[in-house]
Amino acid sequence: MTSKPRLHDTSSMLPGIVAVALFGILAVVFLGASFGDAAGFPSGAGITASIGYAMFNITSVEGQNIIPSEGFLVAFLIIALVLDAALDGAVLLATRESEGDADNRRVVADGGTTGGDDE
Repeated sequence: MTSKPRLHDTSSMLPGIVAVALFGILAVVFLGASFGDAAGFPSGAGITASIGYAMFNITSVEGQNIIPSEGFLVAFLIIALVLDAALDGAVLLATRESEGDADNRRVVADGGTTGGDDE
């Protein structure tokens, strides 16, 4: 038969009380914050073109409405670095080990040893 868990001391309740209090404070701050109106972009503005022009330090192009995009450029580069790291990690996880490593793994998975004199 099982019984419900009981709290034996009140010191284990302290982290929970602190977490609830922090949640309450953050909820009040976020719900009470006022944000400005959304500014948007001018009609016909090419955001991606502006990022490309900012990367090559081009300030004006005929027929293009260029947005000053230093902030976009930083965000673009940070996202590029994060995606590059994710791609490198995926390639690292997807590569196969050499034949010797794969044999050792298979032997260990079958319950054998890794090649020592343990028998």
